[in-house]
Amino acid sequence: MTITPQQLPPFTDAASFRAFRSASTQWLPIALDIARSHGLDAGSPHVFATGTNLVVGLGDRLILKIFPPLLAAQFVSERAALTQLKGRLHLPIPEIVAEGMRDGWPYLVITRLAGTLGSEVWPSLPEPQKERLLLQIGETIAAVQRVPLGELASIEPRWDAFMRAQMQGCRARHTRLGLAPKFLEGLDDFLRDAPKLIPMDAPPVILIGEYIPENFLLACDDGQWSLAGLFDFGDVLTGWRDYDLLGPSAFMAAGHPGRVKSLLEGFGYTTLDFTLKRRLMALMLLHRASDLNSHICIEGWQERAANLVELQDLIWPG
Repeated sequence: MTITPQQLPPFTDAASFRAFRSASTQWLPIALDIARSHGLDAGSPHVFATGTNLVVGLGDRLILKIFPPLLAAQFVSERAALTQLKGRLHLPIPEIVAEGMRDGWPYLVITRLAGTLGSEVWPSLPEPQKERLLLQIGETIAAVQRVPLGELASIEPRWDAFMRAQMQGCRARHTRLGLAPKFLEGLDDFLRDAPKLIPMDAPPVILIGEYIPENFLLACDDGQWSLAGLFDFGDVLTGWRDYDLLGPSAFMAAGHPGRVKSLLEGFGYTTLDFTLKRRLMALMLLHRASDLNSHICIEGWQERAANLVELQDLIWPG
C-alpha cells in the first residue's frame, strides 16, 4: 500500500505509531492541511513533543489533536467530556472549535488555555502554596464529579468490568514493573478485599483519571498561585469517586500531612481512617496507569515501608 504525503497511515501497534509521532515532518503537513480545511490559521504551528496523540498548536489560541485509530477511545472520551463539562465548572477547560476525520483518524480543534503548566511551577512552590493548590484540586475534582454523566454514561469500559479486569491483571502488572517482593507479598490480601473496599455498583461519577501537574495550568496573582485551567480528557471514564484522588496523592501530596489534609478537605473528606487509606491503596494498585516505582514521589519510600499497609500510612499520613 502506497502512503501519499497527504495521507495518514494505518497503524496496528503502538510502537510504530510512537515512531511516527516523533517524526513530525511526516505528519505536520497533514495537520496543517486539516487546519486550512477549516479556515484556520496554519502560519505558526507548534508541535507538542510530549503527549499521547499528534498535537500541534495553531498560533496562540487553538490546538489540533489528531488521534490514531488505535486510540479512538481517547477521542470519544475527550469529545464527550468537553461537551458535557462545558459551562459547568468554575475552572476554564478547552472548548471544541471543530472536529472531523482524516483517513480514519478522528481529530479535534480546541481552544488553547492561558496559564503556566503546573509541572513547570509545582516543584519550586513553598509549602503553604502547595497546600492551597491541593485544596483547589480537591474542590475541582468534587466539582467535576457533581456534573451529570450525559453521554459519558455509555462510555467504555464500565466501572465494574474495568475494576475486575484490573484485579485479574494486577499481580502480573506489578511483577512486570519490578515492584519489590515485600510489597508483592501483600497483594493477595488487597485483591481479596478490593471488591468489598471499592464500591462496584454505586452511582458512577465522571473520572478524569489524571489530575497531575502536566494536565493543569496555573496563574500567579500578587505572589499567590491558583488553578487556572484543566485539560487532557482522553482518559475519562466513570466510576467510584475516590479513583481521582490517586494522581494528586502520589505526584503532589507525596506523603506530606498538610498537603494530604488539604486535598481531602477540598474533596469533601474530613476523616482519614484506616478504611479510606486501604481503599485508596487498593485503587492505587489497580489504577489504569499504576506503577508505584515511578509514581510515588516520597523520598526513600521503598526503605521506609516494610509492606503495603505501612506504605498506605506513608502516602496518606494522619
